[in-house]
Amino acid sequence: MTNYPPLYILRHGETEWNVEGRLQGRHDSPLTAQGRAQARAQNAILKRCDLTGFTALTSPQKRAQDTATIALEGLLPFAADEGLAEIGLGAWAGRERAALLANCPRARDSFDLYEEAPGGEGFAALYKRCQAFLGRLDGPHVLITHGITSRMLRLILTGRDIDQLRRIQGGQGVVFEIIDGQQRRLKL
Repeated sequence: MTNYPPLYILRHGETEWNVEGRLQGRHDSPLTAQGRAQARAQNAILKRCDLTGFTALTSPQKRAQDTATIALEGLLPFAADEGLAEIGLGAWAGRERAALLANCPRARDSFDLYEEAPGGEGFAALYKRCQAFLGRLDGPHVLITHGITSRMLRLILTGRDIDQLRRIQGGQGVVFEIIDGQQRRLKL
């Protein structure tokens, strides 16, 4: 396993499309009041951490940048990096999960939708993108990203195989600390 610098990884707060059960991919929808509260909780968690020497990067997507603005307030400036964008969903971006699951016989669950999306990025390509992104990091970072991208980053950082992606814990309003291949979930 490659040695990576210490990292804090955050998922964006809840969005209107999360509530509606719609896949977002590279599309965007605004944070809900709950999503803004989750970002404030992440700010409180990060305030308990020693961020000396840390740099912050976020996905270029608005929901992640809006989360970063709140979660990093008074702590760190941030810059956008395409490597943190959510998995591409091609033709299925913006569509309702339930309808897609009902009409895609190969999809057992929502994870399968990310793999089956016509014109989508798929897990193998996301793995390569995340691996390349992590290889560019030159010091400790706070990373603000998305649900599937966060899981993939943490899968790589903890040395797991891609078939373990479903087993990687998610969550909004929390911070994942990864140091020396060990993950710890921080919450209020």
